[in-house]
Amino acid sequence: MDPWLVWLIAAGVLAVAEIFTLTAALGILGVAAAVTAGAAAFGLSPPLQLVVFTALAATSLLFVRPVAARHLLRPQTERFGTDALVGRPARVVSEVTGLGGRVRIGGEEWTARAYDETLVIPPGATVDVMEIDGATAVVYPRE
Repeated sequence: MDPWLVWLIAAGVLAVAEIFTLTAALGILGVAAAVTAGAAAFGLSPPLQLVVFTALAATSLLFVRPVAARHLLRPQTERFGTDALVGRPARVVSEVTGLGGRVRIGGEEWTARAYDETLVIPPGATVDVMEIDGATAVVYPRE
């Protein structure tokens, strides 16, 4: 079997392994193996192929992997779903108490209850959404 084919198979195996692990290290090694396969196809001797692979892998793991890992571990900056509603203003549609009521958040009507159970919030008041509990917005009046 030709050496370039061995390197190409190794690159494929490393790429598949990267899909399952998501560590970035195996993907980098796969790219180094693919480049080495190209060098082997041009007739580079096996000892030099090993030098090419080792140099590429070491350089990439030292410099590229930390950058890739930093991007993978970055905290989520956008909020989605009901998490995006927390902190938004709402308009009271029907009186909100500690037991229930209705508010309009961004064009949608939600069941609501007061954050402080002793409060009674009249219709038309503006409130802030403190949290979403199931399908109920927990709200507090703006001052």
